[in-house]
Amino acid sequence: MLFRIDLEPVGRRGSCTSDASLLEAARQLGVDQVSLCGGKGTCGRCKLQVLTGRVSGATPSERKALSSRELEAGYRLACQVYPLSDVKLFVPPESLSTPQRTQVEGQEIAVAPDALVRGYGVRLPPPSLEDLTADAERVTRALEQQHGVPCSAVDLDVLRAVSPHLRSWNWHALLSLREGECIALHSPSTQQLGLAVDLGTTKVAGYLMDLYSGRTLASMGLMNPQIAYGEDVITRIQRALESHSESEGMQKLALQAVTELATGLCAEADAIPNDIVDAVVVGNTAMHHLLLGLPVQQLVLAPYVPAVSSALDIKARDMGLHIAAGAYVHLLPNIAGYVGADHVAMILATRVWNADTVVLALDIGTNTEICLSNHGRMTSVSCASGPAFEGAHIKHGMRAAAGAIENLRLVDEGVEYHTVAGAPPAGLCGSGILDALAQLCLHGVVDMTGRIGQHPRVREHDGQREFVLLGEADRDGRPAITITQKDVRELQLAKGAIRTGIQALLEADGLSDDNIDEVIIAGAFGSYIDVSSAIAIGMLPSLPLEHFRQVGNAAGTGARLALISREQRARAADVAQRVRYIELASVPNFQELFSRSMCLGE
Repeated sequence: MLFRIDLEPVGRRGSCTSDASLLEAARQLGVDQVSLCGGKGTCGRCKLQVLTGRVSGATPSERKALSSRELEAGYRLACQVYPLSDVKLFVPPESLSTPQRTQVEGQEIAVAPDALVRGYGVRLPPPSLEDLTADAERVTRALEQQHGVPCSAVDLDVLRAVSPHLRSWNWHALLSLREGECIALHSPSTQQLGLAVDLGTTKVAGYLMDLYSGRTLASMGLMNPQIAYGEDVITRIQRALESHSESEGMQKLALQAVTELATGLCAEADAIPNDIVDAVVVGNTAMHHLLLGLPVQQLVLAPYVPAVSSALDIKARDMGLHIAAGAYVHLLPNIAGYVGADHVAMILATRVWNADTVVLALDIGTNTEICLSNHGRMTSVSCASGPAFEGAHIKHGMRAAAGAIENLRLVDEGVEYHTVAGAPPAGLCGSGILDALAQLCLHGVVDMTGRIGQHPRVREHDGQREFVLLGEADRDGRPAITITQKDVRELQLAKGAIRTGIQALLEADGLSDDNIDEVIIAGAFGSYIDVSSAIAIGMLPSLPLEHFRQVGNAAGTGARLALISREQRARAADVAQRVRYIELASVPNFQELFSRSMCLGE
């Protein structure tokens, strides 16, 4: 018998037979759920929620893997449940493979659209011997007569094109107004589009928005090409200080990334970059300064202050970004030398500024920013966590591409794993690396100091110990995939940096882990991790899993909010003023905190 299956939020629909499990049905429809045990019901990773319809009863495996509260809420293991009617299902992001989780990551927060740039359609009487009004004044006069809106200035590039445009459009145009300035003139059917960009150290994310409705029309991401100059901001700043040409090179690469996003997003939405009439860019302070060509030497010299911290509005063409004629780029404010506009955007999106409880919000990446909101009183730190959790400096680390092991666990003396796209294993991406370290800790292979001990899968290779996840025989003679002693040390440093930041914030407010009501995890890497693995190695506080919330690219969400709402833009400026920043190096017991935080285990 055939039943209709509706999978949300990925938006896949289709039919499956009653003798196929919902895990099989999802895969037939192109939805790749994580399943480490191969459908035996023992790993508990392929969760989904039955929203409507009838399904088979809960199995013993499900009663063991799921709490009574989850079962009551309709949560099931996809590999154990079969449809008995048409069903509508919700697949939690943590149950999806990395590429599909990327597609649904990032909150969509409903705010009333009130963009700074507004579009007004005008119909103009053509000039005549009796009406010799200049073209630009004809436009502004029509705007005030037809909409009651005054225009105090017209951008020079708009003036340069106004006469031929009006005649080719038969005296019917769409005028884009920003704070009384006419910044663009388009044909009447043109959409009013906005561009939001999160300029990350490792990745750049872009979003194309409809400024009328506030809807996201397209989103995409790419690697930050500045990686050619170094994987972390300190290395890039040092390169920028070596010569002006190095600094210029990084500026051009950042602009190239933003331009590439604008072009790609518009192509996806059947538009052109000239249709973009407003843009918002967020990034850490170093990315912000390198994009604008601002001095960066003071960022690496105590007391580590930015060249500018206030929000900026810059003509896009002055930055070298070619969108609508007179469009501006708005850059949200920075907080400190190592806490920038992306952190402000994350706070804006997660609403921790308005929290009436104790909330810890982390944006985990190459540079991790953490905010502790103690009933709305916010304190933030920055941690140099490095790129290890993103696969860099790890022997078999790789990006989350096809074949990357993204989830794994040790069972007896074997390894169960799930790869991106179900492809043959090629290496470990960030979430798989974290899982591997957690499993080694939980099974006693790695002790609290990070030393790899004895185990049937531990061997000496190239002068160091390593744990073999997949041996040469498992890979048809190709090199084994392993976790080495050096890998563990790299991960300890990253984990230690993040945990030190958390402890410094808690101690500054006289709090402990037990006082935390909620932990919000944002950022590219933070979106994909298994929270229980992060707890197992001691990176995150040991709290019940229901206290954690993974929100995807919150910085990108904050940028979108600032793009479509002038109220949210003003809120971001207020947030930046309210955050108290702690420089970790100035914490009196920093060395003690860091030493403790390096220990592995809960």
